Amino acid sequence: MRGMNTLNDIRVTRISSTPDTLKADFDDGRSVELPLQWFPRLFRATQSQRDHYELLGRGFGVHWPDVDEDLSASGLALGKPAIEFVKQQRKHETALA
Repeated sequence: MRGMNTLNDIRVTRISSTPDTLKADFDDGRSVELPLQWFPRLFRATQSQRDHYELLGRGFGVHWPDVDEDLSASGLALGKPAIEFVKQQRKHETALA
C-alpha cells in the first residue's frame, strides 16, 4: 500500500459487481460500493459483461468493452454517477414538475 493518494493520482486495482452494486478497490486500500443503477449501461449489462473490464492508464480509468462504458478512478472515488444517469434523473424531474 502506498502513501495516501489524492484524487488526482488514485488508481483502481479491481472492479466487482452484484446485481445491485458496483465496487471499486483502489491502490491505497480504499474501496467504494455504489448503486449499480447509477451506471445505466452496466446496470443493463449481464454479469459476464460487467466482469469483462480493462484498467486504463494503469488504473486511472476503467473500460467495459462489451457495453462501451468508461469511468474514471477519481469519479468512482467521489461517488459520481454516470452522466447518462444524471441526464435521466433531470429528464424525470422535469417531467414531474
